[in-house]
Amino acid sequence: MPTAAIFVDVQNIYYTCRESFARNFDYNAFWREVSAKYEIVTAIAYAIDRGDSKQREFQNILRAIGFEVKLKPYIQRADGSAKGDWDVGITLDAMEHGTQTDTTILLSGDGDFDMLVAKLRHERNKRVEVYSCAPLTATSLINAASHFRAIDDTLLLG
Repeated sequence: MPTAAIFVDVQNIYYTCRESFARNFDYNAFWREVSAKYEIVTAIAYAIDRGDSKQREFQNILRAIGFEVKLKPYIQRADGSAKGDWDVGITLDAMEHGTQTDTTILLSGDGDFDMLVAKLRHERNKRVEVYSCAPLTATSLINAASHFRAIDDTLLLG
């Protein structure tokens, strides 16, 4: 069975699924789908830690499924804006772990990852699958991927 490394941009998947479908992503269904095709070597979910109990419960569910959960503190700026993204962390981990497997699977629609995906594919000769909500996924990211899997009813809760 080919091997895979999974990298999840939790905030991106949450907000795009909510906006596209008014539903939540089903991580168990995703895990079943991917583990049927691949031996999962690495699975990391990147999230922002706001410190609330509901979020901790969700993070524990991710851990129970098989994900390592990496957290970054939620930062509220004095002007009211917020900061907290994992783009650099995801990129560094994907370059390290994604090169050690046959396939890298990225859950995000963020076009900032198109260069990462292209580098893994063309310079490291890796298969890269991107999962995201089609209408909210950057065209450049879809084009860079070996395979784009649009999130649909089979990967949504409720």
